[in-house]
Amino acid sequence: MIRRIERDRSRFRDIVRGKIKQDLRKYISQGELIGRKGKDKVSIPLPQINVPRFRFGSKDKGGVGQGQGDVGDSLGKGDPNADGPGKAGDQAGDHALEVELSLEELAQIMGEELQLPRIEPKGKQRIISQKDKYVGIRRTGPESLRHFKRTFHQALKRQIASGTYDKARPFIVPVREDRRYRSWRTQPLPQSNAVMIFIMDVSGSMGDEQKEIVRIESFWIDTWLRANYKGLECRYIIHDAVAREVDRETFFHTRESGGTMISSAYKLCMKMIEDDYPSAEWNIYPFHFSDGDNWSMDDTLTCVELLKQKLLPQVNMFGYGQVESPYGSGQFIKDLRELFSKEDRLITSEIRDKDAIVNSIKEFLGKGK
Repeated sequence: MIRRIERDRSRFRDIVRGKIKQDLRKYISQGELIGRKGKDKVSIPLPQINVPRFRFGSKDKGGVGQGQGDVGDSLGKGDPNADGPGKAGDQAGDHALEVELSLEELAQIMGEELQLPRIEPKGKQRIISQKDKYVGIRRTGPESLRHFKRTFHQALKRQIASGTYDKARPFIVPVREDRRYRSWRTQPLPQSNAVMIFIMDVSGSMGDEQKEIVRIESFWIDTWLRANYKGLECRYIIHDAVAREVDRETFFHTRESGGTMISSAYKLCMKMIEDDYPSAEWNIYPFHFSDGDNWSMDDTLTCVELLKQKLLPQVNMFGYGQVESPYGSGQFIKDLRELFSKEDRLITSEIRDKDAIVNSIKEFLGKGK
């Protein structure tokens, strides 16, 4: 019975995964899952599926297959429950089934659907965590580590050897010499840690629609990277003419206005890396989102110099996503593509609207860096 339940549960999970993969692009572009995210779970709305079955009614009440009519006649004609305009009803409607899925499973589904390669971390031998592993049994130790089964076996062996064991009354009493304890060894555990630094232009030309696109895309990038790294930190920078670090809530809901100096954000990003995340020990992923409008060509050249000399040599990849805005010039991505055409650590992506988010995610994560 247990095996059958597990088999049915596995089949159900496969059905759920198939339905999610089928509608994944809709979920990504509309951001439906973000509002359903818990601590480490996401609720997935799925259509309710009911298995058809016969219901027996009272005799002489009529029904399908009785009375006048010809083969092929519609049964729904005149049905008060049929679809279409009508008066308010008093019957229950269809409801969606919500299935909880872990973020790790969600990331796996996204990776399969978008054909994302697994990330190969750098410097994973540099960061060491400690793990205690039980490796044997010894005669001394704290009572919290006492091994009950080994202690019982030792007491039984002692009583049999001394002739005090009575089969009719199998009463086992361990003494001090019988006690056995688990022994352990602390071993180093190589671990890959990563940091994401999200940077967003919040100048007057970046409206609510552009920020919503950034919020959705950031969620999916975060979900994928967390599936590849055990330790992941997130830092957030916003900028107009001046850059500053903020928390997540402020990052996604700030309303700003004013000009744009992108170099201010790149300088702050560089300072974060130098102060807190040595490139030999950390996998570093900055993602910058803007509408491509910068103060001047001089500031763009400053950004180019910072990328070449400071940022790109220290990061796994640097992602620049340009969100289309009716007020932005869109020039910055053209300059980056022209000046970094052979640099594979700088990945650029144009995000015209929400429907372009899926392709943008694949552009950023498709190289497995």
